[in-house]
Amino acid sequence: MQRAGSVLAASVTGAVMAMSVMGCSGTAPRTNAPKPSESASASASASPSASASPSAGALTEPGADRELGETATVEWTPKEGVDGKLSITVTKLESTSYKQTFSGWKLDEATLARAPYFVRATVKNDGKTDLGGYDVPLWGLDDRGSLVEAAAFKEPFKPCDGKTFPKPFAPGASVNACLVMLVPDQGKLVGVSFRPYEEFDPITWESEPTPYVAPKPSGSPSASPTS
Repeated sequence: MQRAGSVLAASVTGAVMAMSVMGCSGTAPRTNAPKPSESASASASASPSASASPSAGALTEPGADRELGETATVEWTPKEGVDGKLSITVTKLESTSYKQTFSGWKLDEATLARAPYFVRATVKNDGKTDLGGYDVPLWGLDDRGSLVEAAAFKEPFKPCDGKTFPKPFAPGASVNACLVMLVPDQGKLVGVSFRPYEEFDPITWESEPTPYVAPKPSGSPSASPTS
């Protein structure tokens, strides 16, 4: 039987839905993230050229709209004195249910009032700084125009693990990340946002979520490595 775990979910409304959880160990704080009262609609309008695809290595314009599978290259400072550069490709938004993917986890009524989604992305460290241990700097965007912070787990969550960059996350390294978004009031996840601080005009990926499909067991022939 699966060992019961605990989950901490926080949205930018400031609500904390948790079961005796103080936070996610080994994760650096988001020192310059949007304030809890901020909503996605509070940002400035995008510039006329924001939707244009950047050339290789160039920074993506603030306010740009991206399709799933498209990359945004951004500068990112997770804390003072740590300057990084990331290439972020959001690949999938997935809808799921607590019955399907949270079996064995202890969930309170407040958490169950939220709708679970998974966000999958590939992130490459394009800078010169090791960014290991910091949270992947992506926020969910719900159908009310509010930002949703990724949930934190005290134990590995196999269906969607990878909220935090591995240690080390050296220059040139890439990682497949997965973030759990618990949308308040059974709302709908409609997109993902890179917004490292309040005044930043966010870069967004918007798409209709697709149903989560559990991977085939590792013993399946189709799961064997390909040459």
